Amino acid sequence: MVEVSKIKKAYAVIDAANAADARRIEVAGELLPYEMVYGQRMTAALKHFAPAAAPPLQLAARAQHLERWVIARSEYPMNRVGYHNWRNAQKKRHARRAEELLLPLGFSPETLERTKFLLEKKNLKKDPDTQTLEDVICLVFLEYYAQDFAADHPEEKVIDILQKTWKKMSEAGQSAALKLKLPPAVSELVSKALGDE
Repeated sequence: MVEVSKIKKAYAVIDAANAADARRIEVAGELLPYEMVYGQRMTAALKHFAPAAAPPLQLAARAQHLERWVIARSEYPMNRVGYHNWRNAQKKRHARRAEELLLPLGFSPETLERTKFLLEKKNLKKDPDTQTLEDVICLVFLEYYAQDFAADHPEEKVIDILQKTWKKMSEAGQSAALKLKLPPAVSELVSKALGDE
């Protein structure tokens, strides 16, 4: 059984790494490091969606965007293939970097390997923890980031992204998404994406 205190230390180490993010996001009137806030939101959403989540899933949720700015999107072609290659490079780096940060904290090799497995999104739709992580990623996107994304892209693209997001989610994830208090504009787009209009 992984001690709760060890998980808290891991969160602190991951947050410290993500605190180096130059991008800022306003939260309750305070400007905070973008990816640090994202990791904390992932943890909060996981606790709500899957309160009994095992330690590797807790660690993977917090490290989901670990130092994501290190590999810039602009380093890859600005097309679908480039995007997927960038995402794959990110997954591998997140997994490797998480292991580097967590190893000194005394986690077992099994916990570290499982955390890396989840960060690389292996066996989506087949592995329950990978699916739960994906559900939480989608929930956090819908609740916190979909509105800004929608403001920056044509409606057709946003609806397409929302439809793809919905397909990635489990039934439990979809059910949780429908219970979110979304901004009206996002709620309307979700309805359009699901064919309710």
